[in-house]
Amino acid sequence: MADTLKIYVGYDKREDIAWQVCRSSILQHAAEAPEIYPLKQDSLRELGLYTRPMDKGAATEFSLTRFLTPYLADSDGWVLFVDCDFLFTTDIARLTADLDPSKAVYCVQHDYVPRTSQKMDGQVQTTYPRKNWSSFILFNGAHPAVKALTPRVVNTASPAHLHRLSWAEDDAIGNLPLGWNFLEGEYDRPAELPYAIHYTNGGPWFPNCQDVDYADLWLAARDRYLASADSAAA
Repeated sequence: MADTLKIYVGYDKREDIAWQVCRSSILQHAAEAPEIYPLKQDSLRELGLYTRPMDKGAATEFSLTRFLTPYLADSDGWVLFVDCDFLFTTDIARLTADLDPSKAVYCVQHDYVPRTSQKMDGQVQTTYPRKNWSSFILFNGAHPAVKALTPRVVNTASPAHLHRLSWAEDDAIGNLPLGWNFLEGEYDRPAELPYAIHYTNGGPWFPNCQDVDYADLWLAARDRYLASADSAAA
């Protein structure tokens, strides 16, 4: 029997509802519930695992803490990190079918130039090599390159080294289908519903992002989560 998949979701206090809906959408479609954890910078600092200086220019609180995912999971199996601004529309178990164990990581290998100059709540949109590869990373916990991704490396390596996955050889980076990290607003809406919709430029939890593609799906998922939370509290 395969080990239960561990999933770490980037957490930002400004986007608590995004984390809640992301988690809820994973569980809604899962035949077997995975283990899901919020990746909170404050908690990692308290544990002494994240010691970098505070970066007020970072887009999110989990900009670099994501690379602690395999260390936290402490597993030789596959472990997933995903940004909080995702909505899942299928069983996450489909992700781990037929993976190559020689790969260190799998991700969607985007090659694009952002269509907008701003994102989310007015933040400047930046362009850099391998942009958004690290927003959805499936780590192979048994691979030497992943085992070497220790807290010391995460706390001292440059952001570019981490986000560009330079700590893994190019041929050890597997490519996932686009549907697992579909960048809303950066790609034209496809005929088929993506497996995982990434509201990378801002989702409907921001007042100025109410008309993005698939906003209706996220709002419906939010309403289901809120109804469930209210029922549990009753």
